[in-house]
Amino acid sequence: MNAEVLPADRQPVIIAARRTAVCRANGALKDLRAHQLLAPVLGQLLSECRLSPAAVSDVMIGNAVGGGGNVARLALLEAGLPVSVPGLTLDRQCGSGLDAIALASRLVAAGGNPVYLAGGVESISTAPLRAYRNDDGEPAFFARAQFVPLSYGDPDMGVAAENVAAHGSVSRERQDALALQSHQRALAAAAAGQFAGEIIPLETPSGTVRADDGPRPGLNAAVLARFPAAFVPGGTVTAGNSCFDADAASAVVITSLQRARELGVADGFLVLATDTAGVEPGLLGLGAAFAAERLLAAQRMSAASVDMVEFNEAFASQTLACLDRLGIDPDRVNRDGGALALGHAYGASGAVLVTRLLAQARSAGNDGALALAMISSAGGMGTAALLRYEAITDRAATSQR
Repeated sequence: MNAEVLPADRQPVIIAARRTAVCRANGALKDLRAHQLLAPVLGQLLSECRLSPAAVSDVMIGNAVGGGGNVARLALLEAGLPVSVPGLTLDRQCGSGLDAIALASRLVAAGGNPVYLAGGVESISTAPLRAYRNDDGEPAFFARAQFVPLSYGDPDMGVAAENVAAHGSVSRERQDALALQSHQRALAAAAAGQFAGEIIPLETPSGTVRADDGPRPGLNAAVLARFPAAFVPGGTVTAGNSCFDADAASAVVITSLQRARELGVADGFLVLATDTAGVEPGLLGLGAAFAAERLLAAQRMSAASVDMVEFNEAFASQTLACLDRLGIDPDRVNRDGGALALGHAYGASGAVLVTRLLAQARSAGNDGALALAMISSAGGMGTAALLRYEAITDRAATSQR
């Protein structure tokens, strides 16, 4: 598994990944706007890789509910990058952060040995109020954007999660069990210091924030069983087996394998393939599975050959339905907990998956390990990325940094 898929000057490789703590919306990070969450992450990545800010080719950032105005450009300037560095903000809703990484990877594959910062950010706490303009010019505020034509039903996320539960015959008991496992794993990982190397501290008016605040020590099966259906009367999707909204930022450094060698990078994730698929909007939670199926088939691989899997647990129902479809044992997924415990920061979540995987790969030190990141998105889409962890031959040319 050590053969290079592309020539070294066009093989994308992720050489660093960082994130902020993932904190409940209107909680510890409520005073920081999106660019203030993201800028410290970008700065840390540059410092960690000893990259000249002027060496960055572009900054590509996913964002789902921000105020527009190109938060990527705003954040990179806030981080001290020179005005010569451009920024691109993209919106594929929940998949935005992973899609930004996928886009950067494809541009590396086009050649030129570029260096990109790519990822996502979401400050749900400071997201602007949104409104249509009525015929009389007065605003009509709305909670979320329309994702698909009304002829498709355009279901809310929770209703779609119920649709997926019914479609995949995912029981309430399985959903609650996954939620409890997610919290228990996240708590154990935090206690073992598993997140310490990937989280950068953020200074806020209330103090320094350096840890995720979502995992609940007091949660147990009996507590979860008491939650009523949250979205459909008599349903199985509850507040207990659904994620909560969160604020966070996460980003990675992507370059060519050749450039990584010149920088003297020790290891990283080769990006083998990425894919985004569309599905029936009423079953939007299945998008990740369709994308992963197509991606793995193109690589002539089975899901069983993948060593590490991170799936965004927006809802336990969609997580289990996707894993069932792919034939992946849920015990193999999100080994340090997922969004059911840590929270879902929309545009950032896809990048958080990659950051988690790189931290896990480096901790295990398993050269050649395959990793799969997957996320479903509003409107009926899903994105997946297949990565391979490898030691990078040291051809250090530090003067070129």
